Amino acid sequence: MASFNQLINQEVPVLVDFKADWCAPCKMMTPVLKQVKQELKDQIKIIKIDIDNNPSVAQKYAIRGVPTLMLFKNGKEVWKQSGVLQASELIPIIKQFL
Repeated sequence: MASFNQLINQEVPVLVDFKADWCAPCKMMTPVLKQVKQELKDQIKIIKIDIDNNPSVAQKYAIRGVPTLMLFKNGKEVWKQSGVLQASELIPIIKQFL
């Protein structure tokens, strides 16, 4: 399995969804992220990180609450926000970094 650093170190922006199984708002993000992927297709890569299974990654990026979305480009954090967002809010943010 690729390391987290390998996953985020790409030309294509990588949207990371930090989540937890016990988090109800996190479940609300699944259809939103599907919508984002349908619209942006190969222009974006989306990965989900369970903070309970990956505590070191969550700690490294100071994830205090879930869901937290982070956007990386070439391995660098370019955007971060906690809470539930709609696809209509998320897509214009991502497009700034394409």
